[in-house]
This record gives sequence, C-alpha cells and structure tokens, in this order.
Amino acid sequence: MYGTYLRLGVTVWASDRAVIRAARRKLSRTARRDPAKREARKRFYREMLAHHANAQRLVAEFRL
Repeated sequence: MYGTYLRLGVTVWASDRAVIRAARRKLSRTARRDPAKREARKRFYREMLAHHANAQRLVAEFRL
C-alpha cells in the first residue's frame, strides 16, 4: 500500500484532508459508493493517513 500512497501525488506537508481527497480519487466510483465496502474504504483511508504521518515524521526527523 505504500506504493499507492506514493502515487497519490500529495506533498509531505499536505493536510490529512488533501490525502483523503487524493485517495478517494484512486477508488472506482462503485467502490466509493458501495455500502458493503465501507469498512474496506475506512481501512484504506487510515492506511494512507498512517503512511502520510510516517512520511511527515521522517522528514521532520531528518530535516529534509
């Protein structure tokens, strides 16, 4: 899933909302609207936010 995060095209200092919006665009229309896939969507968004937080932490730690 880290590869998917990299393909979102968001900067490291983008807001969480920007990450969610970019991740939403990666999902198909049916995946976005299907109530049966709600938990999978939540997991996907949370994983993208976790990768984003990790990237921010690394940049801050190494002052890149």
